Amino acid sequence: MGAGRVLGTNLRARRDEQGISLSELARRSGIAKGTLSQLESGAGNPTIETVFSLSNALGVPVSALLAESSAAGVVLVRSAEVDVLSGDAIDLRMLRRLEHPGGLFEIYNQEIRPDAVQHSDGHPGTEHHVVLTGRLRITAHGKTEELGPGDYLAFRAAGPHGYEAVGGPVRSVLLLEYPPDVYPAAAGGPHLI
Repeated sequence: MGAGRVLGTNLRARRDEQGISLSELARRSGIAKGTLSQLESGAGNPTIETVFSLSNALGVPVSALLAESSAAGVVLVRSAEVDVLSGDAIDLRMLRRLEHPGGLFEIYNQEIRPDAVQHSDGHPGTEHHVVLTGRLRITAHGKTEELGPGDYLAFRAAGPHGYEAVGGPVRSVLLLEYPPDVYPAAAGGPHLI
């Protein structure tokens, strides 16, 4: 199932679970009701900003909107087969959602395009970045750091932050970590979704 269909199915399910109307979700997210209706039907091509707005408005992690369930003992995800969420400068592919009583983790293949800056207004959790290729400039909490291959940086993502490729494209791994009080794990123990 493509990302648009998965998003539509999960968006409708989360909205139904919370008992909120399309109009209320439009108000909370700042996304037009017609656009939400299209997204729920599996149409459209959502951006990173749209998915994060919906995540924040519903109080659920991004992976609750983008992940398909998987009960396999061995999980193989080929990045090239995962739909891309694009922003001004970033292409994200969600590879995995890992849920356990200690919190929730989302693992992304992240590609940052040069000549643009990706801004985020902030969201719950902590971001962990590992650069694979290129040079990545990250600004968070009023500080700017430049990372090269093999470098790691983590920061609380609640405030504004931004990403910029320096001198060419960047490939990196992004791990979003949510503490259990933000998105409590479902009853019944650990889950690999």
